[in-house]
Formats: sequence, structure tokens, C-alpha cells
Amino acid sequence: MLEKLMRKIEKNSNIVDKEFIEKAYNLANYAHEKQRRESGEPYIVHPVEVACILAGFGMDENTIAAGLLHDVIEDTDYSFEDIEREFNKEVAILVDGVTKLGKIKYKTKEEQQADNVRKMLLAMTKDIRVILIKLADRLHNMRTLRYMPVEKQKEKAKETFDIYAPLAHRLGMFKIKWELEDLAFRYINPNEYYDLVRRIAEKRIEREEYISTIISDLSNRLENASIESDIEGRPKHFYSIYRKMVNKNKTIDQIFDLTAIRILVDNIKDCYAVLGIVHTVYKPIPGRFKDYIAMPKPNMYQSLHTTVIGPQGKTFEIQIRTFEMHKTAEYGIAAHWKYKEGDKGQGEGGDLDSKFSWLRDMLEWQKETSDAEEFMEGFKIDLFSDEVFVFTPKGEVINLPYDSTPIDFAYRIHTDIGNKCIGSKVNGNMVPLDYKLKTGEIVEVLTSSTPKGPSIDWLNIAKSNQAKSKIRAWFKKEKREENVSKGKEILEKESKKQGYNFGEIAKGEIFDKVLKRYNFNNIDDLFAAVGMGVIVPSTVVIKLKEGTSNNSSSALESLQSKITEDNISHHDEKPMNDKGYGITVKGLTNVLVRFAKCCNPVPGDGIIGYITKGRGISVHRSDCKNIKSMDEDDDGKFIEVEWGNNRIDGYISEVQLKAEDRSGLLSDVMVVIVESKMNLHAINAKSIKGNIATINVRLKINDIEQLKEFMKKVKKIQGVIEVYRKKY
Repeated sequence: MLEKLMRKIEKNSNIVDKEFIEKAYNLANYAHEKQRRESGEPYIVHPVEVACILAGFGMDENTIAAGLLHDVIEDTDYSFEDIEREFNKEVAILVDGVTKLGKIKYKTKEEQQADNVRKMLLAMTKDIRVILIKLADRLHNMRTLRYMPVEKQKEKAKETFDIYAPLAHRLGMFKIKWELEDLAFRYINPNEYYDLVRRIAEKRIEREEYISTIISDLSNRLENASIESDIEGRPKHFYSIYRKMVNKNKTIDQIFDLTAIRILVDNIKDCYAVLGIVHTVYKPIPGRFKDYIAMPKPNMYQSLHTTVIGPQGKTFEIQIRTFEMHKTAEYGIAAHWKYKEGDKGQGEGGDLDSKFSWLRDMLEWQKETSDAEEFMEGFKIDLFSDEVFVFTPKGEVINLPYDSTPIDFAYRIHTDIGNKCIGSKVNGNMVPLDYKLKTGEIVEVLTSSTPKGPSIDWLNIAKSNQAKSKIRAWFKKEKREENVSKGKEILEKESKKQGYNFGEIAKGEIFDKVLKRYNFNNIDDLFAAVGMGVIVPSTVVIKLKEGTSNNSSSALESLQSKITEDNISHHDEKPMNDKGYGITVKGLTNVLVRFAKCCNPVPGDGIIGYITKGRGISVHRSDCKNIKSMDEDDDGKFIEVEWGNNRIDGYISEVQLKAEDRSGLLSDVMVVIVESKMNLHAINAKSIKGNIATINVRLKINDIEQLKEFMKKVKKIQGVIEVYRKKY
């Protein structure tokens, strides 16, 4: 294995200290000596393969050594200090940057994932090589995913789709991105993957002959024009073809450009000369030419793309670029790493630093987001978003997320410009602030010398997380006193509405716990958040008033005595018992019982009761995240409940699915509902970024088995990525 790594280094890397690499190998081999992978092979195989991938990028010795040691701190007894002492601080920092936060206990998997991504982003801003090691690590893990349990395969594949493939795209590492997408596609949609592979293979010979004819023709013409070139056919990766089939609702026979022709030349002048020859030989398709040389992508990608009509009327794509551009297209930032050019300075270098401003913007935004689900959703949107390229009046190119508005543009230029913005012009014409910017437009921001600051409505208009974070920061700083006063008034009104005095319930240990739950230091922070609309006041009051209840026995007594006094008007909050609704409460009869809407329990679910003040017993699923997040002092309020012999006519449950957005998806879901003979209560569908659709289905069901059977059928629908019960 060590010899294999050394050969890889000799072929791809600059001068590397082989003794240094061998030392790292020996330590990793010793540290992982007793460990085995799921495949049964020695664990050292994995770090060596990661190091080989990094050597293939042409990385420096510290990065390759860190690749060999990347799991040592996380999975063995070696510490950061041990690595620093044996090697150097740089290697230790790289290894620590890749190390997950595995020793911290989290309430949910989302919180753990969010903190790991935060740590990775922070490490990336200090040294971009951290993500190169992480991508190499994930790539080899995906290559060997077949040895993992099926559920773990799908979990890792989904995480790869959501995080690592988009990161590779952002970093311009297309070779890694394509392989990660194909591997993830194979495990998330195995039926579609293997069917596509089979159908593409069926006409492979015919397709290769067609491409060979075109390559031969172009080679002769370029040779006659005295242009030295390297021409090859590049098969498009499977996931790219699959997405095109789904998005355009086409069959494999209707997609002709399954192979792109790539022409590599020595310089930019030859790129445009080749383009002229190509358009002379083959008819170009209008609107399908893109010049990424004159206007490179933010991830440094440069190339000319054109789609033409070839022999037999078949369309195909031609990419034209220099050899240096091709190197960047394959390895992105790794191809431009400053260390590779012999500069031992810190960081990526000024030019690269400006190319990845999105990383700093993302990190700045995430500092203000404490909710794990919100952070991960925003992170994925940032990665998946398509981009538009607009110009300042001076001709500077500004890249923004797709559907961005002049507000996003203003805050991208400077925070003060955004805060002073009062209007905008696009191509010299006035436009509203919610105007959707398009590529190629010239944008001018109109500002005021006496600005009032941003409007709270801008949070709904802005598209980028960067702009939203700047707007929130302004309100937090400039409007704090106003929001504190407003929030206090709102909470007092809400408390009065629920029959309480806010001053009486906002004190003591329970109040300290509520502040801690929302990460606030004092009551003014809470008031300000409510005043801004960040926190729902009713939620705060409910949490505070629940803390005023005494122990469980007195709560039960008060509950029993209030049963006859309570007059709940909600249709789903009637007194119920085994005879009426199929729920029995241990030790009590004729009590007010209601199903919790946060988890919608159905027969077959494990359930638990929670005693509320004045609203009876709330029945939750045992795995409900709200139950799990209850403080230890709340244990006295839990009560045993169980499903009885009788049932009501249908229980409400909500299912959400994510799928590749395509024509006919919703009708396919409706067919499954009809075939399952289930009563549809409500259905809602919407498209999100990345050509993904979400569909929420609210159903009346009899028990958990009926729900599981329905979800199983939905999962078989073409393009469905995941199906799960909705939680609020």
C-alpha cells in the first residue's frame, strides 16, 4: 500500500518528503492496527486510499500526511498534541479540521450534522485543504459503501447528495462531483440507476461509432488549420442523464447528447479559432452557446460550450478549453493551491480568497442561526442554488443566487449600501425591489443620505442568506429598544389572553430554563426576539405556564377537578376515553384527552401522555421530539396511556415525500392514494431548488400498518428520494 501511494505521489505531486509520508503511514498503521472496516479488510486501507486521492490532486506533503492521519484523532487514543509533536502544527490543524464532533451528546441527528458542518466551514475558511481531505474521505467511503447496511447506505448517499457533491461543485472539482453523484444515485435509486446503465450500454457501440466519426472529421480540419489539439469523447455521467430525463420528461432514446466532445488546445486564441471551425462544419443551436472563458464561473471553471446538429440530425455538445483550464475543471481549487506553486504562505492566497467569498458569507450567516434544521436547510439552499451574473455600472461582475433581487445585489456590494437602499435601476430603468434579476443585466442601487434602514418585509424579498443576515443584524442593533418594548407588550397581552399574569410566570427556575432554551442571556433578549417576530409569543407563554404546575399528583387532582369546568371549543379536543377514541389513561376515567398535533399518533405507535394545565392530557408518540426535549423537572407530568380496544373512524397522519421534480409526479401519488383506498384529508405540493419537489399528504388512516404500507408504495414511485412522517 505504501509503494502504491509513493508511485501516485511521484506521478502527480511536486517535490514531497517521502520519509515524512512514510512516518505518517507508520503511525496511522500502528494507531489503526486493531481496527477493521465493514468489508473485513484492515482499516489502514482507507486512509491510504484517501492519501492516494489527495496525491492525485497533486497536493503537498502536509496534506497527504493529514490524509493518512485523518481518522487518528477521532478513532484512536492519539490527540492533537501528539500529532503536532510527531509532525507539525499544520498537519495537526488539518487532521483536527476533518475530525467530527463525535464525543458531544446531541438531542437530534440534525443538531449533530449541523455542528459538524459548522466546524467544517470554520476550518475551511482557515485552510481550504480541510475540505479537500474531507472530499477524498467521502469519495473512498462511497466507493466502498456496498459493505454497509442498507439504511446506512441510504443515509450516507443522501448526505453526499445534500452536502458533499454540491461542495465539490462549488469548489470547481467536477471530476469528484460527478463520481459522488453517480455513487449516491446508485444507492438512493438503485432500480433507476441499473436500468439506466443497462439501456445506455445497449447502444454504446452505435454511439461510439458516431462520436468517432465526428472526432476524426474535426481532427482533420484542425490539423489543416495548423491547430494542435487533443479531442476526446466524454460520456456524461449517469445522474446527469437521469436528471435530464426527469426534468424534460424524456426517454433515453430522446436524449442524443449522451456524450460530449471535448477539444483541448494550447491557448485562448485557439479556443475561439476552434469554435469558428466547429460552427462552420456543424449548425449551432441558437441559445445553446456559453462563453465561460470571457466570464468564468465563480468556482474558476472556464470553457466554451456549444451544442450543434451533427450527421443524421443528432445534437451533441462540444466543449473547448485550454489544457490549463481542463486541469482546473477537473480538480478546481486543488489545481490552484498555493502550496503546489512552492509558496509556503498561509491560506489560499488573495486571488483564491476572492473566488470563495461565498464561504465567508455562509459562515457569517450561520453564526446567527441557532436552529439546526433552519441552518441545514439554508446551507443546502446556498449550495444547490443556481446563479445569475449581473454587472455593476462600472462593469464589475457580481454573482448572486438564482431569483435574487436588487436587495441581494445591494448587500453583496456593501452592508451600508444595503441599509441605505431606497430603489434600484436595471439597464437604466426603475424596477421594484422585488424584481428578479437576470444574467447580463446592469444593476444600479439608489441610496438615501438620510436612510430609514431596511424594512422587515425585505426578509421575505431577499433571496441570499447573506442579505437576510445583514437585515436581521440591523434590526437587532438599531431597533433593539423598540423591539424590547414591543415584545414585552406582546407577551403581556398573550399571557392575559391565556389567563395568566406575565410578571408572575416569568420568574424562577422555569424562566431561567426558557431563556436557556432559546439561548438568551436576559429577559430583554427574549422581548427583542418576540418584538422582531423571530419567536412566537404563545410558545413562550405556554412554556412558562407549564412550569407553574406543581408535582404530578397535584396536577392530576386539579385536572380531575377541572374536567367538568373546562369548555374546550376545538373539534379535536373533546373528552375521550376507550369507548370513544381508543385511548385509556392509567388510573383515570372521563378525562379530557387530545392528540398532539406535533406528532399525530396513530394506533400501533408507542404513546405517552403529558398533563397540561387546563387542557387535559396531550397524547404524544413516544419518539416525539417535543417529548424528548422536555426538561428533567417535567417528568412528573408524564402519565401512562395506551391504545384501547375501540377505535375512532380514522386518525389523521401526515406524510411528506421528496422527489425529483417532474411532470406527472403529483398524479402518481394520487393514484397510490386511490389504490390504497385511503381518505385524503389534504395535499400540498411545491418545487424547491435543485429540481426537487416536496409533497405533503394528510390522510385519514386506521393504524400504523396501513400508513407503513402506503409509504412503501409511495417510495416505489419513479424519482422519489425519501418518504417520512411529517413532524411539526
